[in-house]
Amino acid sequence: MAKLSMARSVSILGATGSVGRSTMALMEAAAPGAFRIEALVANRDVGTLAEQARRFRARLAVVADHAAYAGLKAELGGQGIELAAGPEAVIEAAARPADWTMAAIVGAVGLRSTLAALARGGTLALANKESLVCAAELVLAAARRGGATLLPVDSEHNAVFQCLAGCSPAAIEKVVLTASGGPFRDWPLERMATVTPDQALRHPVWSMGAKISIDSATMMNKGLEVIEAAHLFGLPPDRIEVLVHPQSAVHGMVQYADGSILAQLGTPDMRTPIAHALAWPERMAAEIPRLDLVALARLEFFAPDPLRFPALRLARAALLAGGGAPTILNAANETAVGLFLERRLRFLDIAAVVEDTLARLPACRPEGLEAIIALDADARAEAARQAEARAYAV
Repeated sequence: MAKLSMARSVSILGATGSVGRSTMALMEAAAPGAFRIEALVANRDVGTLAEQARRFRARLAVVADHAAYAGLKAELGGQGIELAAGPEAVIEAAARPADWTMAAIVGAVGLRSTLAALARGGTLALANKESLVCAAELVLAAARRGGATLLPVDSEHNAVFQCLAGCSPAAIEKVVLTASGGPFRDWPLERMATVTPDQALRHPVWSMGAKISIDSATMMNKGLEVIEAAHLFGLPPDRIEVLVHPQSAVHGMVQYADGSILAQLGTPDMRTPIAHALAWPERMAAEIPRLDLVALARLEFFAPDPLRFPALRLARAALLAGGGAPTILNAANETAVGLFLERRLRFLDIAAVVEDTLARLPACRPEGLEAIIALDADARAEAARQAEARAYAV
């Protein structure tokens, strides 16, 4: 088994979600003593958080929901683990000294803790794409000031990062982000109008949380990833391409000025990019099924259908508009997805609500974190109003 050259202290923001659980599974399978848990943060899943904290002897366990603190104390009180609750406790946990931090709190709510971890320095593995979408300037500036290393964990961005291998952006013609196309890539629009949350949550390839599964089904996740890639890699939108790749074996590609294309391949398992980030700049062993190229037999690529998936167009337009447009896009999408999961909005109306919200709010550039948070709140309120006009009961 490949061993890391030195032990690392780790904090996980979003420990009980799918990315957090995968991160901890990789650490558990690593050589003894390779990792030590500084802080674990969850929203309100006390049972999972307590079990994780006990198993890894975490120094600190935090729940964002104050109401869950009593349960956490009942589970972990008297065991030598620090306990805390509330949004401020989450930020304080992110700021604690750690060599490596996983930022995996879903949605814009993860922005404050991401900024706190970057300000402290060390390495931040970013699984929360919304932070860069909503506040790229703040995030990148915080990383520079804190001397932090920012590593992408999204499979596509991690793939591109691996293919770049330190090359100058001037040598890059374009990067390619691949998309499975989700469960509805071949459905006619008439049938997509009837999609239920249960259908949208059944991704054909990846195992993901609810919000990102719906984003995959609408392809909004790919739109958000285009915005994220533009900021991570310093590329204009016209040099970031999206291709539908049903086999989900190629996760990202970089085409260079000399005509070479480098691609990163692997099984569709989030543990691979997490392991890469967890061990970087080294490599660690991971018990993940290996890609069988003979069994795979073929690789297919298609241009995404703009009629089936208008979310991709909306995201590109928001990136080009700049200012507060990406913040509005993300907030409206989070609101619409939540309403769809509650069966209060039709599937095809998710993108429609986002487009209406973008059209109704000025996209002036927000100055500072508080202005971004205020714009996010305005966009959520406007999206809720737009959704109400379209709402229905199932």
